[in-house]
Amino acid sequence: MRSALASGSIGDLPPGDDADDTAAHGVRSPSGSAAPPPSAAASPAARRRSRNSREADDGATVGFEAQLWATADALRNNMDAAEYKHVVLGLIFLKYISDAFEERHAQLETERAQGADPEDPDEYRRDAIFWVPPEARWPHLKAQAKQPGIGQLVDDAMAGIERDNPALKGVLPKDYARPALDKARLGQLIDLISNIKVGDEASRAKDVLGRVYEYFLSQFAGAEGKKGGEFYTPRCVVKLLVEMIEPYHGRVYDPCCGSSGMFVQSVEFIRAHSNGNGNGGRARADISIYGQESNYTTWRLAQMNLAIRGIDGQIAQGDTFHSDRFPDLKADFILANPPFNISDWGGERLRDDPRWRYGTPPPGNANFGWVQHMVHHLAPAGVAGFVLANGSMSSNQSGEGEIRKALVEADLVDCMIALPGQLSYSTQIPACLWFLRRDKSRLPSPAGRGAGSEGSASRAATDRRGQVLFIDARKLGRMADRTHRELTDADIARIAGTYHLWRGETHVNPEDVDGRSAYEDIPGYCKSAELEDIRKHGHVLTPGRYVGAVAQEDDGEPFADKMQRLTAQLREQQAEAAMLDAVIAANLRELGYGG
Repeated sequence: MRSALASGSIGDLPPGDDADDTAAHGVRSPSGSAAPPPSAAASPAARRRSRNSREADDGATVGFEAQLWATADALRNNMDAAEYKHVVLGLIFLKYISDAFEERHAQLETERAQGADPEDPDEYRRDAIFWVPPEARWPHLKAQAKQPGIGQLVDDAMAGIERDNPALKGVLPKDYARPALDKARLGQLIDLISNIKVGDEASRAKDVLGRVYEYFLSQFAGAEGKKGGEFYTPRCVVKLLVEMIEPYHGRVYDPCCGSSGMFVQSVEFIRAHSNGNGNGGRARADISIYGQESNYTTWRLAQMNLAIRGIDGQIAQGDTFHSDRFPDLKADFILANPPFNISDWGGERLRDDPRWRYGTPPPGNANFGWVQHMVHHLAPAGVAGFVLANGSMSSNQSGEGEIRKALVEADLVDCMIALPGQLSYSTQIPACLWFLRRDKSRLPSPAGRGAGSEGSASRAATDRRGQVLFIDARKLGRMADRTHRELTDADIARIAGTYHLWRGETHVNPEDVDGRSAYEDIPGYCKSAELEDIRKHGHVLTPGRYVGAVAQEDDGEPFADKMQRLTAQLREQQAEAAMLDAVIAANLRELGYGG
């Protein structure tokens, strides 16, 4: 695929896109011709960023997102990615709600004779469309994009939207007028975003903005490196977590929700599997969302990420450990990617906290603080899936081993997965997935798959009390670019399918799990271990200890014959090596270097 900078257009869609897709993507100028890129000279650094961005595709892109990113990233110039992220994503959000508003506004204009009022905010709110005041409408901003005061106009637009839509209060960025932001480049960015449609009905149906937003989040995470992991968990990891716990209905909680990726993927999962149609349809996401994020700017990203997809959720801002915003919540599903090995989490001030039922976590490491916080919030039949550093599976420092032992002996640990390296933007620390389940004898039947109209179970459950499934997935995945690996859809289906077979579920496609229709241990990959086995290993939960080595296929050659053959081969090679040594020594003597 040509980059937007090289081709001179962001209007070129990838091969195979038809006219309907062109209309849905909206990457055209109003006249229908290819929209020219902003007249910004791309520096070598920007060109390198663009090239790397195209190579670092974690599955969110369908083509045009990468072209749009390449051009937007070129306009970044020397601005720090952490700052530019809010500039770009704020404008994209503004374009989204303006597109939806303008489309509804045009419809209401045609209905004036029937009493419709295009300037009545209630006409929009009843259709779940944000009301956009005149000063915030995209055509107004586009017309002023070349003016030196464009930064203040954008700030006024954001303030007006928050004023008239209380749900967005405090969410939108309002610092476009700051002197450090180049107003000429801001105007060029507005021109660029003007050439895509993201909020009209056709674009919403194809989730154009959702794909653009997620792709941009992933690219900013890569650009920011370690800091990027604070707001973005790789899509493949989120998808695996969701496919494992299957949050069809109920309360979904993320105590460190970042940019809300867990919630977005949960809703996508429900829509994809609704009624077995596999296409998402118009399925209603029957879940209640609860999240908390300590970083204020990341909390704003989370709110916008949900808003652009029409997802309702209670996302609170604050320190989860010291100011739990949902103290009485008992969640059916918990998904999380807490920051690894935090040492300054204030654990010394929480020594008698009621959440520490299985032992007080050390003040120098928050890992088991996160684990026990999630256990505390699990409903009686709840399940949690989360990412932690590999050290959490084996560490015995500062009482961590005793906490892990208590969790195992309470029969809360359901499954442990060792992940491949290089999945994360934020750290090279090897990671694993933990899955905890309150009741391992039960298998809730989700509405939408394998359930009748009354939600009665139609899947047989295997009682897994006293057992833990270990999966070693370290050899799975593919390199997405020179530094990052990703799990493929086939990898995710294999891992999740293995788990669901172990749970006794009947909806697993045998093609996803090497043709199997029932669970079985596979040397080097998966093992169902009894608690007694885990006790023998000192309650260490590293999958490699349990799954063993990959089975080697027997070639049928008797051992004695094989040893005789290999010994003869070794003697031949030794004789050949001695002959070569003699030749080398003779050559050295001819050159005057002989001994």
